[in-house]
Amino acid sequence: MNIREWPLEERPREKLLQRGAAILSDAELLAVLLGSGVAGRNVLDLARGLLAKFGGLRQFLEADRVTVLREPGLGPVRYAQLQALLEIGRRYLDEHIERASVLESPASVRRYLKSMLRHEASEVFGCLFLDTKHRPLAFEILFRGTIDRASIYPREVVRRSLLHNAAALILCHNHPSGNCEPSQDDVHLTMMLKRSLALIDVRVMDHVIVGDGEPLSMVEHGWLAS
Repeated sequence: MNIREWPLEERPREKLLQRGAAILSDAELLAVLLGSGVAGRNVLDLARGLLAKFGGLRQFLEADRVTVLREPGLGPVRYAQLQALLEIGRRYLDEHIERASVLESPASVRRYLKSMLRHEASEVFGCLFLDTKHRPLAFEILFRGTIDRASIYPREVVRRSLLHNAAALILCHNHPSGNCEPSQDDVHLTMMLKRSLALIDVRVMDHVIVGDGEPLSMVEHGWLAS
């Protein structure tokens, strides 16, 4: 049945307008974004099929361009719209975190760092630089590596901290495997950076590891003394 023949309260777009976006399922949200279906499939069926094939909303939105464009009905225009949506979300969170106090809302900081790193296919390492009141100054990805390793140079972390005139920072990196548990190398690197940054009076507040699920805070798990 064509979606236009459905009762108004069951159509994803009308449902969103009447009851809010939070009430919609992943498939319904994706259907609103796609706008229309393809021959023989209404837009909700198309959305459900895509989520089933890719394994979920995140996996679909983070799939590479070539893979997405193989799907019937998903041309360059729709792919561009989906990528624009992801970037709008990242920039929204970026602006939000700039107005927030890190210490008042550590959970929101972890969500922000997850949004910046979880889509990366290889391991990356970044820093959230903070001022004397622990308000964000800037976020930067400093190093990129392979699927399971990135080479980190303390001198560059020190240099960027001085450039931003940071008083403190939060280290972060991702585990593309999905497992957030820190390795011995992660712990060793964190302590080495902490010692190096202490020489210029920059405090390491935390090291957040991003994978699947909730990001891991090394401070909260006892691997880094606050």
